[in-house]
Amino acid sequence: MDNQGNNKSNNKQKTKKPDPGRLKIIPLGGIGEIGKNLTVFEFEDEIIIIDCGLMFPTEEMLGVDYVIPDVGYLTKNLDKIQAIFLTHGHEDHIGAIPYLADRFRVPIYGTALTVALVEAKLSEHPVEKPDLRVVKADDKVSAGRFTVEFIRVSHSIDDAVAFAIKTPMGVVVHTGDFKMDLTPVGGKVINLSRFAELGKNGVLALLSDSTNAERPGFNISESNVGETFIHYFKQAKGRIIVATFASNVHRLQQVIDAAKIYNKKVCLSGRSMVKIVNVTRELGSLNLDDEMLINIEDLKNYRDNQVVLLSTGSQGETMSGLVRMAMGQHPRLSIKQGDLVILSATPIPGNERYVYDVINMLYRKGATVINDTTDRVHVSGHACEEELKLMISLVRPKYFIPVHGEYRHLYKHAALAEKMGIKKKNIFIPEIGMVLEFSRNGVEASETVSSGSVFIDGLGVGDVGNVVLRDRKQLSSDGLFIIVVTVSKDKGELLMPPDIISRGFVYVRESDDLLEKSRIIVTDIVEKCYNNNASDWSTLKNSIRKEINYYLYNKTKRNPMILPIIIEI
Repeated sequence: MDNQGNNKSNNKQKTKKPDPGRLKIIPLGGIGEIGKNLTVFEFEDEIIIIDCGLMFPTEEMLGVDYVIPDVGYLTKNLDKIQAIFLTHGHEDHIGAIPYLADRFRVPIYGTALTVALVEAKLSEHPVEKPDLRVVKADDKVSAGRFTVEFIRVSHSIDDAVAFAIKTPMGVVVHTGDFKMDLTPVGGKVINLSRFAELGKNGVLALLSDSTNAERPGFNISESNVGETFIHYFKQAKGRIIVATFASNVHRLQQVIDAAKIYNKKVCLSGRSMVKIVNVTRELGSLNLDDEMLINIEDLKNYRDNQVVLLSTGSQGETMSGLVRMAMGQHPRLSIKQGDLVILSATPIPGNERYVYDVINMLYRKGATVINDTTDRVHVSGHACEEELKLMISLVRPKYFIPVHGEYRHLYKHAALAEKMGIKKKNIFIPEIGMVLEFSRNGVEASETVSSGSVFIDGLGVGDVGNVVLRDRKQLSSDGLFIIVVTVSKDKGELLMPPDIISRGFVYVRESDDLLEKSRIIVTDIVEKCYNNNASDWSTLKNSIRKEINYYLYNKTKRNPMILPIIIEI
């Protein structure tokens, strides 16, 4: 009997659990940067995508309109992609869809407002409408071996959700952008009990918003901004102009509510503002009575103290309604003495100078300006330190991955997770393109995949690269020096003196000696090539470029872009 018992015990020890496979989490954007959020979840031959956003260009990206993620890895694995899931309707989470929808012919899931904003963006692009599917908080959607649950969260836009993603390896929670607002506008409180329930049942990994990881304490409720609006609306003697993100529907609602209290009419300025107000009114997300809303043409029928203008331009965008008003370039509106301008937004990192330039212009025009440095006219939509810690304590993940933020934000968030008891070896600060591979034996950064940025310039997608940007930087800093050489087609001899065109380099009328010497140098180079029977125009161009560059730098200590043009007659 004893031997039989030992044999059974040994057989039991030798039995191994089947390998559940490997789960890969691959961020292709939103890591080490603010914007272009896109995360890939891959299990064997199936992929789902979380968000598909864009980023606004930095100052160095001259002429670039938008930046989207490099999705080369996904393009190589199109047959694996099951669906795209969207957390909310901000540009940094949905903005790339019009540029990528043709490649990913899969269902795209989002809440009602998110899908409506995607449809509005798609209407501006000549692409076939993708398979958009509306879901709501608490819904669950299966995509291959993934099941995605939508969990209501608070953010600076309505209908924002987090995801609980059930995989064969376990449940992964992706918070999206969130904050812990217990008195939100509209009353849709974050579903903390569901996060706690998930944590109780066991969560493999938590991917959490890191944008405000450096800010201590708790965030302020959005409803507090409404009280500030009421205060200023009561005092205003002239027009009130409120500039904010058009997508911040809760902020728009509070402006409208304050206007209603003091019997003011609301006028919209800015294409995106008009579009989003129309979309949200149709959905019932924004409560604005028809009799309150007036057109710009109707402003002349009302006194200044009867009017509130809702405008774009809180980030100093060149073509926005507020900026054009401040610069006197708006066809029907301008800033005037007595206007109260409320900038209800915090400058996005990199936009500070543009915002301050606008504020200076507004003051010069005689307006009074209120922004978040002077009063509480804006609160962030992202969780601060104590809220991030609360999320970690509710979810209790085995592994922690900070996302959505610059590296300093990710590092700070990782440190918070370690303070909350997560083992340091179980915390991973990823890089864009890094593959985090979850297996029965743990997690490892196994490889990297094709990743980076694709530039959008006008209708061009990806046709502006680093070489083009380098040329644009050189042109912007040192200008252009064009040399036109006309030569005989048969003999290759110079038919007329070289023509020189300078743009952004020197003032031609005051640089006769410099230009004349340049012509002499070019003439000598062409004659040498002719005497040596050289007919290689590439060699001739390189010689001109090299000699002229050497001469101009010695004379001016500048390096303009030199463009030789050979014309054969």
